[in-house]
Amino acid sequence: MKRRLVILTEIISPYRIPLFNALAQEKGIDPHVIFLSETDPALRQWRVYKEEIRFPYRVLPSWRRRIGKYNALLNRGLNRALRSSMPDVILCGGYSYVASWQALAWARSHKVPFLLWSESVLQDRRCGHAAVEFLKNQFLRKCDGFVVPGISAREYLLGQGIKGEAIFTAPNAVDNEFFAQAAAVARQSADTKRRDLGLPGRYLLFVGRLVPEKGVFDLLAAYAKLEKTIREKVGVVFVGEGRARQQLEAQALAIGPGVVRFAGFVHREQLAAYYALAEALILPTHTDTWGLVVNEAMACGLPVVASRVAGCTADLVREDWNGMLVSAGDVPSLCDSMRLIASQPELVATMGRRSVERIQQYSPRSWSEGLAHAVESTGAVHD
Repeated sequence: MKRRLVILTEIISPYRIPLFNALAQEKGIDPHVIFLSETDPALRQWRVYKEEIRFPYRVLPSWRRRIGKYNALLNRGLNRALRSSMPDVILCGGYSYVASWQALAWARSHKVPFLLWSESVLQDRRCGHAAVEFLKNQFLRKCDGFVVPGISAREYLLGQGIKGEAIFTAPNAVDNEFFAQAAAVARQSADTKRRDLGLPGRYLLFVGRLVPEKGVFDLLAAYAKLEKTIREKVGVVFVGEGRARQQLEAQALAIGPGVVRFAGFVHREQLAAYYALAEALILPTHTDTWGLVVNEAMACGLPVVASRVAGCTADLVREDWNGMLVSAGDVPSLCDSMRLIASQPELVATMGRRSVERIQQYSPRSWSEGLAHAVESTGAVHD
């Protein structure tokens, strides 16, 4: 008999649709997704790929307001949606919205097992505020189980006093097949793609929001420190938008020789081409619970240079095997890693092949199997 799993999550993210589609294929799970909003236009420019959805879902009426750096989101109709869905288990993607607390209260009053989809890591700079940590702790104590994407998130929960048997891993994933195939197509017409997209012949790639906490200024500073002979051959391409773009562009003008390109926001259909033609992905972030761009880059066959605070690195990046790890803010070490990537093409090719090998374990199917195990285990305890 299938268990009805209701998933409560913020928006219809293109990253999550392949995961939920895979979950809908699990024999023992009957998923239903409740989205708090279609998208967050103030922060994200993603398309909403409704035509790709292969699972039942609904979007709650919502009111959203950004107050400083905080995102307020209120919803109507959650209790009614939960009643009509008749869940055997609820999976909640976070604790920071009013709806998360409403769902927790509903689950406890109806004796429905409640799982938290937790991505918090010890290194995340968003942690540490006393009031936030107190509320988080209260929320954690009321959950029946936890689903984490990998090692760092698991260690965080263990550090919060959560028992290991209550923590289940559903590895964070993207549509590896989509990115691998799109990258292969781009490489078949590499010269044309470079010309059409205005890309340098060789370049290091950053993908993400252009904000200081992503380490974008560290990346630019490290590039400026590279020898002129390297900068004459290898450029840097920033894909993404954000409040730091204007300042980054101004600083980039002072770097010479060298090529720094700002591609702006790029939709998924073109993104794989940027990965495919790059030497490596550089993610020098100061705070990141995971970093799905690393999954995407690895699916496209790239080595990865990332800061150790990125939650994904403990799972995906093995030092000197398929990439390199640096401390957040360590510009000299970042420069050294970029120099190595730029000067050793054979190493880059080897690391890229290893990335493809490694990322196969982080697929939508792997995620759905991990989540199905969590649902079955948690549900069995309450039967």
